[in-house]
Amino acid sequence: MSVGLVALLLGVAVLLLAIGGLLAAADAALGVRSRAELLALAEASPRTGAAIRAIAEDEARHANALSFARVFAETLAAVLITLVLAYSLDELWLELVIATLVMTLLTFVLVGSSPRTVGTHHPDQVIRFAAPTIRGIRVVLGPVATALMRFGDRVTPGRGGGGARIRDEQQLLSMVDQAAEQSLLEADDREYIHSLVEFGETLVREVMVPRIDMVTVDSDTTVHEALEQVLASRHSRVPVVTGEVDHIDGVAYLRDLSGFVLRRPEEAETSLITRVMKPAMFVPETQRADKLLRRMQQESNHLALVVDEYGGISGLVTLEDLIEELLGEISDEHDRDVPEAAEQPDGSFVVSARLSVEELGDLFGIELDDDEVDTVGGLVAKHLGRLPAEGEAITVAGIELTVATIERRRQRLLTVAARWTGIQDSEETA
Repeated sequence: MSVGLVALLLGVAVLLLAIGGLLAAADAALGVRSRAELLALAEASPRTGAAIRAIAEDEARHANALSFARVFAETLAAVLITLVLAYSLDELWLELVIATLVMTLLTFVLVGSSPRTVGTHHPDQVIRFAAPTIRGIRVVLGPVATALMRFGDRVTPGRGGGGARIRDEQQLLSMVDQAAEQSLLEADDREYIHSLVEFGETLVREVMVPRIDMVTVDSDTTVHEALEQVLASRHSRVPVVTGEVDHIDGVAYLRDLSGFVLRRPEEAETSLITRVMKPAMFVPETQRADKLLRRMQQESNHLALVVDEYGGISGLVTLEDLIEELLGEISDEHDRDVPEAAEQPDGSFVVSARLSVEELGDLFGIELDDDEVDTVGGLVAKHLGRLPAEGEAITVAGIELTVATIERRRQRLLTVAARWTGIQDSEETA
């Protein structure tokens, strides 16, 4: 091998490493810019705007092609340097050791940490400079990169659309937590982002008002009587039933009732509520909360009846319930100030039986979940295997739960005293 050929191979290897470094910087820059930011950058960049806009419209495929080209450049550079060393050295083991050390050093510095730092700190400048190159790589190598990605998804266990989504969410939440720890993000903003992500996995049955707590009006009630009942309930919308809760005829709105009484006071004394009620919306309890929120917004509906797997009414959910699940508690002048968890002087808590199992765990700084029940009341009843009595206690995951108050008339659990014991085994005491 001539000296000129050696110099040519080394020159090509250095050029490939430089290209790899540029692609690494571009990859890092794209990672810190959203689609909206890329489109704004395209508007502000007359010369490279078209390329940047094309990248923003199909960022995932451009990123795949970018990664493929970078790996190809690094691999070819490694092969060329190994050929040069093979010509210069006689010992094979020495060639391999030196080639490995040289490529590791060059790849880490020239293609790894340094370019990515530049791309992260100067994303707009890097994207403007590299946009034509990225676009060209996508056009030339995009089909190959896409085919290889699809092949990898097929042969790799756990890969695919669903798994990628979960990993993306977990990565997002991890980044949010790190930003909050470094004071780059307010605690309230962190909680809001967590709520946004978790809201997509929340089912309607987790946020609904249970059947036993529903306020209803019978269908044979007059408009005037119904108005009095609705006003007393402090609700603006109430389901209308015939006999049992499972027989829903519609929904009565406070504004319709009050308007009818004001316009036709005498007729309101004899007309039944069915005259002014509106059709009810029914949804399965397994529907996702975010989908129901979109549907209620599209249909301008504020209340939906929740149906269980057997067709019975298991509860109701309001637009306010969904928004509170997303944004946190929203209080108005009609809300009664009854906390779901009240801390006691000894460090224990008195919690509502409707408090979720996850929120109970949060009170004691542990992760608590149950696949069969959603609330503290359900957790107590599950471990007792029957209706609870006052004073009975169980221990779940180190938390002792003692039945505090019960509504005597319906034997319904109202509040539970919770304190930390550290004992992990569930037990029942009287």
